[in-house]
Amino acid sequence: MSKSSKPKPEKRERTPRKSAPRSRANPARRAISDEAVWAPEGAEKPFWETKTLKQMTAEEWDSLCDGCGQCCLVKIEEEDTGTVYLTRLACGLLDIGSCRCKDYENRFEKMPDCLKIDLRRVRTLSWLPESCAYRRLDEGRGLAWWHPLISGDPETVHEAGVSVRGWVRSEEGIPEDEIERYIIGEAT
Repeated sequence: MSKSSKPKPEKRERTPRKSAPRSRANPARRAISDEAVWAPEGAEKPFWETKTLKQMTAEEWDSLCDGCGQCCLVKIEEEDTGTVYLTRLACGLLDIGSCRCKDYENRFEKMPDCLKIDLRRVRTLSWLPESCAYRRLDEGRGLAWWHPLISGDPETVHEAGVSVRGWVRSEEGIPEDEIERYIIGEAT
């Protein structure tokens, strides 16, 4: 990217999307098994197989979050073109070890640019990762084996390489004019 075309860190968004690699490999683009796991025929089906996203309770909705942390990555939007870039920086509220918010209940007050992922955003934010449970279910793809609701273990999302654990750092302490150093690709 030439100096004159570098993105300006004007507007930062927190919800990620798999991005095209630039000169560095983008860990968010790792190939993972995408096969859904469905309840066996004749077995009682879990709520995510019997309800639409719109029909789910708030508790059911929240339980769909797999804890990957991808929606907590800092993005940069180029002011002139609207191009969005994904960075290796995570929201200051993300615990980068557990990939969970340190203050989930108060996140919108503490981070005004934090986005609430609701059904409208699931359908309109094209940069949500393909692995996102909300996106997968809305597209009829079901949950993958590594999703904690399937595996019963919150570590499988990390073991499968779906989460940001191990390749991000917090945005805390990063000067605004240095954020572009952490760009790993264009969000698509």
